Amino acid sequence: MLRVSKLTDYATVILTHIAHQPDELHTASDITSETGVALPTVSKVLKLLAKNNILISHRGSKGGYALAKNPSETNVAEIIIAIEGPISMTECSTSSGICEQEPSCEIKGNWHLINRAVYTAIEAVSLADMITPVKQQAVKISLPRNAKLNDLKVES
Repeated sequence: MLRVSKLTDYATVILTHIAHQPDELHTASDITSETGVALPTVSKVLKLLAKNNILISHRGSKGGYALAKNPSETNVAEIIIAIEGPISMTECSTSSGICEQEPSCEIKGNWHLINRAVYTAIEAVSLADMITPVKQQAVKISLPRNAKLNDLKVES
């Protein structure tokens, strides 16, 4: 199953909280109070996001964290990479020489194509999109030519 880590999920929760008030400084304790994410986790996420230039850290008694860019200029791919590292469907999608099957692999190019499609989809979603209620977002899904609506399964 493909899924982002809990830490990445918390990072998006924290960033969307900050993005709702982008002109204010946010402390780790305030973020914990507002989001319910544990303080050690908030602190860890804030440091990773600041290290990767998604947040700016302001030191001092009146310090805190603020977005480094406008929410529309930060995308979900950047957030995932800041927390988890490169987005990769398979080991060979981002690094070569890791898989012993690589020299004879006939599907490596296909995995690169899939990896690029996933990355492009994630990159297309901005932090500004994440703070927009879902009912207001339009989603376009391309289905295979022979697919029927009854073929779609929704998991909850």
